[in-house]
Amino acid sequence: MPLDPLVLLALGAVGMLAGFVDAIAGGGGLVALPALLSAGLPPVAALATTKLQSVVGTAMAAATYWRQGFVALRALVPALAATFLGALLGALTVKGIDTSLLALAVPGALIAIAAYFAFAPRLTDADRHARLAFPAWVPAMGFVVGFYDGIFGPGTGSFLTMGFVTLFGLGLTRAAGHTKIVNLMSNLGALALFLPAGDVVWPAALAMAAGQLAGGYLGACTGIRFGARIIRPLIVAVSVILALRLLLFR
Repeated sequence: MPLDPLVLLALGAVGMLAGFVDAIAGGGGLVALPALLSAGLPPVAALATTKLQSVVGTAMAAATYWRQGFVALRALVPALAATFLGALLGALTVKGIDTSLLALAVPGALIAIAAYFAFAPRLTDADRHARLAFPAWVPAMGFVVGFYDGIFGPGTGSFLTMGFVTLFGLGLTRAAGHTKIVNLMSNLGALALFLPAGDVVWPAALAMAAGQLAGGYLGACTGIRFGARIIRPLIVAVSVILALRLLLFR
């Protein structure tokens, strides 16, 4: 569909903001999706376009965290395959199920995550004792969260960061880096269905992707520079805003 050049310019700026927020705390779709709907895209096209543009920013953020040594990429390989498969199966399943229950349950989970990150003591960049074995259970988490992302999506980054911190003992900055890698695969899994179906609006996706490149890089650098001091409050804010949006704007 044709879009006015000024609209594309505005979407590029929105993409940059979405990429910045997403690289630190997740929730970039909270910024990108309403902007695409406001630009006149149908809901399915807006979802597909959001996934594509977010892949660019997430990949940039993931690469930045990895280059700075915050991600054990080799250890994540089984989890990445499981996450891709989970997201693909979730996207295949979504047309045949009623997601209204998720719209009610997810806000409660997001509020719980916000409360944990707001009030739990000793949430720092230091690694802690893992409750579960990383090689065996990270793929399981990736599959479950990937499946959720393919079906519904909001809060995926918050759920992954919560898991890496509470179950696998990662410090907040390392958790954010691992989250970006896994979230990238869940987005790609969903796109494996959206792209062949022709749902992506390419002018909007490319404009936002250009902004995502800058936003993803700047967000990752900010997260690395300030660590838990910025990651923790942003996760709280994004989780609360996502929960309120799901509850009040269904």
